[in-house]
Amino acid sequence: QVQLVESGGGLVQAGGSLRLSCTASQRTFRINAMAWYRRAPGKERELVAAMNSAGRRKYADSVKGRFTVSRGTADNSVYLEMNSLNPEDTAVYYCNVGIMRGEYQPGNSWGQGTQVTVSS
Repeated sequence: QVQLVESGGGLVQAGGSLRLSCTASQRTFRINAMAWYRRAPGKERELVAAMNSAGRRKYADSVKGRFTVSRGTADNSVYLEMNSLNPEDTAVYYCNVGIMRGEYQPGNSWGQGTQVTVSS
């Protein structure tokens, strides 16, 4: 079981920026892809961004042009640079390890989540 630890959430004003980080603590296999999901109050969890080991990225339409996903050189970490934040981005953000050859397929390991709150 991969353990994932997220950090970097917080409270920010609309238009501001945050950078989320996630590290997988156990490496018993090569990670193909990592992703960020979010769950806003009263909504389903949604895929925000994903990146595989080949450098391919996928974004939700609502964050394209504002968010950037990247992977660490050690390949067991993933980052999410979030710019031009708006109140609709308020959610708990979760990290996930999965597979992405076409669409992203989430694995069973999830982090504890990090809260992002954007005030208007």
